[in-house]
Amino acid sequence: VQLQAYGGGLVQAGGSLTLSCAASGTVFSINATAWYRQAPGKQRELAALITNDGSTNYLDSVKGRFTISRDNAKNTAYLQMNSLKAEDTAVYHCAATVQVIGMGTKLYPYWGQGTQVTVSS
Repeated sequence: VQLQAYGGGLVQAGGSLTLSCAASGTVFSINATAWYRQAPGKQRELAALITNDGSTNYLDSVKGRFTISRDNAKNTAYLQMNSLKAEDTAVYHCAATVQVIGMGTKLYPYWGQGTQVTVSS
């Protein structure tokens, strides 16, 4: 199983970006998907989470601006980021817990590579 995160880039403050996290390989189902971010010199923080029943949680500083969603048929999760601020600049990683084909009902954690988001002020 691999997670591929993409969609980052350079955007002006106030702009928007949509990140995608696609799971490929022997994926039976995805339980939960999360977007983490880490800015230079800062600790990694959980930006948004979506569970298998569609429940969502957000970091306080992104509430009302970011929206996490998922397309189960495509094994893909998205992070729509609006009204971006300079402090949103970070490397964004996606992570997911996955039920793997042929490996029973246990959930396995996977981590995708990061995608850089840079917001210019």
